[in-house]
Parts: sequence; structure tokens; C-alpha cells
Amino acid sequence: MMETISGYISGLGASVMMPALFALLGLCAGVKPAAALRCGLKVGVGFVGLSIVTALLTSALGPELETMAELYGLRHDVFDMGWPAAASIACDTAVGLLIIPLCAAVNVLMLLTRTTRTVNIDFWNYWHFAFIGAVIYFACGSMAWGFFGAVVCFVVTMVIADLTAPGFQRYYKGMEGISIPHPFCAGFAPVAWAVGKGLDRVPRSGRLEFDPAAITRRFGRMGEPLLLGVAAGVLAGCLACSTWTEILNETPRILSLGIKMGAVMELIPRVTALFSEGLKPISDAARAVITRRFGDAGNLSIGMSPAVVIAHPSNVAASLPLIPAILILAVVLPGNRFLPIASIAGVFYIFPLMLPFTKGSVAKALIAGIIAIGAGLYMVTDMAPAFSVATANVSALTSDAAAAVPEGFQGGSLDFGASPLAWAIYHCAANLRYLGAGILVLASCALMWWNRRRILRDTPLPSTTRLPDIPKRV
Repeated sequence: MMETISGYISGLGASVMMPALFALLGLCAGVKPAAALRCGLKVGVGFVGLSIVTALLTSALGPELETMAELYGLRHDVFDMGWPAAASIACDTAVGLLIIPLCAAVNVLMLLTRTTRTVNIDFWNYWHFAFIGAVIYFACGSMAWGFFGAVVCFVVTMVIADLTAPGFQRYYKGMEGISIPHPFCAGFAPVAWAVGKGLDRVPRSGRLEFDPAAITRRFGRMGEPLLLGVAAGVLAGCLACSTWTEILNETPRILSLGIKMGAVMELIPRVTALFSEGLKPISDAARAVITRRFGDAGNLSIGMSPAVVIAHPSNVAASLPLIPAILILAVVLPGNRFLPIASIAGVFYIFPLMLPFTKGSVAKALIAGIIAIGAGLYMVTDMAPAFSVATANVSALTSDAAAAVPEGFQGGSLDFGASPLAWAIYHCAANLRYLGAGILVLASCALMWWNRRRILRDTPLPSTTRLPDIPKRV
């Protein structure tokens, strides 16, 4: 019965479930029905628009990347299945069926124990927690291990969301009271912190601290995302040609690819603006409800999807050059067997929590991103056998063609397979078993204890506990 209900809900798809879910959240938060429906529809339209734009990116670049792979003799046996296959693995299992109520209960428990100050309403991206849980479940053959891995991932992500919230809110204007409990973004935040601290010690590293405004000042109109996108598309088209004669003959196709890439870079900010328009009233209403329920509500944050800020100029400026950098890394890194094609749109979700640590410097964020993704390619390669086992089981259970790995390949995905958080949790739970479980429990408890101390230190005392004023001596 539960599997039938789960299958029906999954069959509706995110484009239907997201508007319904956020409209329901709006109603629960006290938003008027018409306004709640409007907010939910804007979120849904924004999601559909973002899916269309990222599909345009993948469909435009995919054939060029495949041509480059054949032209330069690249042989990678880990097939990029993209995030839809990863989401299918996550949602079409018993772990995925119960992940929202389970993680919501953990969130409430953490709020009551003051080990987090984030109220995570980004329910769609709970599939990331379900994904690592499902991979561990099939690797260990035990549902308990799957739930354990998902809960550990959720707890660590919530703590990272709290730690990054102040910097996130300062850097992104209009995001007051918002945090990002997104495990893919959260996994890269420590890398950005370490790289930022390291580069700060390098002499003259201040020259790297430029943002999109500085790029525009230096390169004029050529520094705008639209024209950078056109230039990147034309360059990709040229690299997919073997001779200068072929470049001349394929000029219409190359220019068309440039226009499509420029369209992607121009449309992403416009489409994602709908997310902000739809989520802001719900977020404000939710904070108002929390204010009435909790005395220290001013310190609580509403957990949102990073989609609300991926249109930020610095995020776009850092993501664009990372795309060719990832392809170069996939080619030159020894031992890597994964060539990202379908996952390439996930690049835009790498930097939202990195940029606050690099103080908006696109160059520093790009360096951190290259380091993180360089390691991430090895992580995808390393997890490919477990990913393939999970896809085979889900494909057999659901007859889902999207979850089937082509013959002769193993499966992989940049999102969420390239996350150091997913990789560490998987190996501790699936390979080290009870020793790894002990390490994960100790690490999670230590993070929650540390976070609780921060929350208690930063939470103002209630007004009733203040000492009376001492009258001045006459």
C-alpha cells in the first residue's frame, strides 16, 4: 500500500509536487489561500523553467562533449547518468519513501535540543539524503544502515547550514533569515574555507579578489555573462572540430551553440528570480509563525534551496569557466574514469556556499571549485560500483529506464556522487561498518555539541532574566 502511494507521488514529478508542497507550506504558515497558491505556482514555474534551461545546456553541450571525447580518444567507462537517475535511486526505495518524515522528525529534535537553528523546508532536496541512504542500503543489504547514513548526512548538513548562515546572509542581499541545508553545497563549504584561508596567506593574493563588477570594469561589455556564455559556446564548438576547414564549414553550428550558451547564462537569473518571488512570502510567514512559538525565533533560519541564489552574478561568473575546467580535469587526471556530460548543469550548485568564504572573489572560488571537483571526479569513479548496484536494483524493481546503466559501463553522477560528504559517509558505513558507524556517531555528536554551544552563546537571555538597573548614586 505504502509503495503504491509512494509510486503515485513519485509519478507526479517535481513540477507538480513542488507547487503543491510549497502552497501547503504557505497555508500552514498562515498565508492566504490565493497567495499561497500563487507562491506555489511561481516556485513550480521557476523549477520548470530552470529544468528547461539546464536541459538546453545539456542538450547543446552534450553532443559537442561526446564529439570531443571521440576526437581526442577519451575512454571513460563510468557513464554520466545525471541527477535524474540519482534522484530516481533515492526516491524509488524504502529509504526514499520515509526520508521526509524521518528527517523532519530529526530536525524537530535538533531544534528542541538547541543543536540547530535551521528549519529545513527544502523538502525537494531531501532526495540527496535518501540517495546516500539508498546506496548504503544496497551496498550493505540492510535498511537500517541506509537510514543511519541518511540521518548522519542530514545532521552534518544542518550543522554546516548553521555555520554558513551568517556569512551567507551577509553576502547575498535580501537573504536575511535564510540558510542553505543542501548537502551538495554543504560538502564544498569546508574546501572553500580552507582554500580561502590558504590564499589569504599568499603574498599579493588580494589581486585575486575581483567580482563580476570588477570583470566588467576590466573587460567592459565583454565581461558580461551573456557575452561570456556566447564566447564559451563558440570555443566549445571549435574544440569539437578537428581542422580549421571543419571549423569554417561548421560555422553556423558553432555560432548556434554560442547563442544557446549565451541564452543559458542570460535566462538563468531571470528564471530563478521566480523562486525568490514565490519563496519570500512563505519564508516571511514561516518566520512569523516561529516568532510566535519560540522566544528566540530571531536566531532561527529557514532552510531553502540554493536555487534562490544561483543567479547571483558571482555564482554565474564562477560556474561558467568551471565547465571547461571540469572537462579538462576529466581528461588529464590519471585514474579518473568519469566524463561528466549529463551532470554538467550541476556546476551552478557548487558555489553558493563557497563565495561567502572567498569574500565574493570569483578567482578564489574558482580555485576552490577546481580542487573540489578534481577530487570529486575520483569520488564518482570510486563510488561507481555501488552506484551501479543501486541503479540495477531500482531499475529491476521499477522498470525505470532512466535508472538503467548502458551495457559495458558503470554508473555515476556529479550530483551527489562528487560530494566529499557523501563519499565519506558511504565508506564509513559500507566498508568500515561498525567502526565507521562509531566514527560517524562521534563526529555527528561532536558537531551537534559544538553547534549547541554556539547557539547558546549567541542566544540573548530572555528579558525576564535581566538584572534590574542599579540607580545612580546621588
